[in-house]
Amino acid sequence: MSSTAPLMPPTFLFRFAVSCPYKKSLWDNEKGADLPVGCRLPNFGVLEDRPNFAEVRAGWNEDGLAFSVTVKGKKQSPWCRKSKPDESDGLHLWIDTRATHDIHRASRFCHYFTMLPAGGGGDQRQPIADLLSINRAKESPRPIIGGMLQVMATLQDDGYSLSAYVPAVAMTGYDPADYPRLGFYYAVIDRELGWQTLSLGPEFPVTESPSLWGTLDLTRPK
Repeated sequence: MSSTAPLMPPTFLFRFAVSCPYKKSLWDNEKGADLPVGCRLPNFGVLEDRPNFAEVRAGWNEDGLAFSVTVKGKKQSPWCRKSKPDESDGLHLWIDTRATHDIHRASRFCHYFTMLPAGGGGDQRQPIADLLSINRAKESPRPIIGGMLQVMATLQDDGYSLSAYVPAVAMTGYDPADYPRLGFYYAVIDRELGWQTLSLGPEFPVTESPSLWGTLDLTRPK
């Protein structure tokens, strides 16, 4: 009997929740995000044999969220364009500060951040961070001021490392005391290596439907 692919991918059947540890200090202006191995996020996409080429970490405190990603296994330079950030290689983050998982169109509490390892500056080798619009959103979060998002990156022969900081003021409704759970989805997008995601892949409308995002639990030390 020949095997057939499942009608429904395993990651569609679950809403994954991942822990985001509290860190008193998240960002250093010289070193970037200070996130130890305990801040590493899982890649549930491996349940569907999706790519696994990056290590993603996350941490939080009352002042904001920090992320880091290390990509290895590349033979080509990252494809990053300031004019096309949503199509560029890098870390793409979707955050809902209210974790409203029963909506299919983004509210004003939903954010789409892009963190690119290159594409900026005169040599196009400087990292870029931006807040982009979510397709079909009912409302948009408040706009951010240029330079509010922090990003640092190092390009390497086989990939890159990147760290980013999203301050609380850049996220509409960010209130860890009253809302310690965030709707969350990440994708490390790479034209050479594919999409590494928290769960579902781009064949689903993950980039615009908060109902398909997971949960980021903002945990405190016991």
